[in-house]
Amino acid sequence: MSDDDAENSLWATVGCSLAVLAAASLSYTFITPNRGVDLKIHAAYVIAAICAVAFTPASIGSYVFTELTVTLVGAVYPIYRATKAVCTPDESDDKEWLQYWMLGGVLFTLTTWVDDVIGAEKANAVWLGSLLFVFFWLYFPLTCGALIVYDNVTEPFLGPRLRPLQKKMSNFIVYLYQTLANAVHLYLLWIIFMFLPAGLKRIIAVATGTVYPFVCSVTAAATDEIEDDTYCEVAGLTYWAVYGCLFLLMDLCETWLGRIPGFYTLIIFSTVYLMLPMFRGADKVFRKILVPLAGLQEMLLLRDSIQIKKQMLKDLPPDRAEIVSKSIAKFFDGSGGEADPTVLKNELMTSWSAIKVPKIKLPFGKKKEKDEGGPTESTNLV
Repeated sequence: MSDDDAENSLWATVGCSLAVLAAASLSYTFITPNRGVDLKIHAAYVIAAICAVAFTPASIGSYVFTELTVTLVGAVYPIYRATKAVCTPDESDDKEWLQYWMLGGVLFTLTTWVDDVIGAEKANAVWLGSLLFVFFWLYFPLTCGALIVYDNVTEPFLGPRLRPLQKKMSNFIVYLYQTLANAVHLYLLWIIFMFLPAGLKRIIAVATGTVYPFVCSVTAAATDEIEDDTYCEVAGLTYWAVYGCLFLLMDLCETWLGRIPGFYTLIIFSTVYLMLPMFRGADKVFRKILVPLAGLQEMLLLRDSIQIKKQMLKDLPPDRAEIVSKSIAKFFDGSGGEADPTVLKNELMTSWSAIKVPKIKLPFGKKKEKDEGGPTESTNLV
């Protein structure tokens, strides 16, 4: 193949992948979801997918069913939707995309190596086409595959069984972190890791980023016992969006850097930084990088303010919550001296001091004399 033909083939692949991505985005945006209750739609979808994969000419399938198309539809677009779901005030889409990442995200990270093993071009196109339709089935508004799996498998079966496992894994991870804090242990572990084959290193890196977060995500989505369940879902979705970017970066660079000592070690340490609550790495990367790239800073600020109000109403008595909310409104209004933080502080302190604290009678202490006002007639006679 000449250089001109290779360049034309590249542009054709990119164009077809972007066209498929645009179709997926438009369908998700404009089609009203039905929670996947119509089985006829699922049957029609499966038949259409099988026909498309099996009967698409190889000359067309080689441009449509590619790694780029699968990556855009199965990872890049879900990363954008997950980022938007975290930033929007509506909380219903948080659970929706967390359900996707529990299935599609894990499936994507665990299957990226398969197409490298498949040698035949036609078999590779069939595999990639099948993956493409599976990923799209998970969030297509008329099928809502992730929701169906959640309602029938995750919530009734996985949630109750994985909740105890999450507690044990959390304790183990804390213990492991304390152990690795010792530099000697960390150095010995790194030496052992360096002698492992590159394929095994990759498996360990992917397992580090998916197993424990998957268990936590299932628990957060399936349990009703956590009082602040929304925050758990948001934290899980934030992690998956950021880890998806890290995995794509690893998958892109490992062809050239995978055999360099320390590459997978860096991936594992980056994953641990994103995953552990003590670092809050996923939240930092999400706010500093993903949100600005998506242009959702204002939307995230609005959601943060709503969460602050909810937390304030939860922690404070109604009368105090009303006073604090008025002070915050004055500060954000920014007009006149009422927006001065010192003035607002004085108003809060004044309102607090105006609250009458009931007197508490202590059951101990000295008893007062009945007559302490001054000398009586009897004392004057003495």
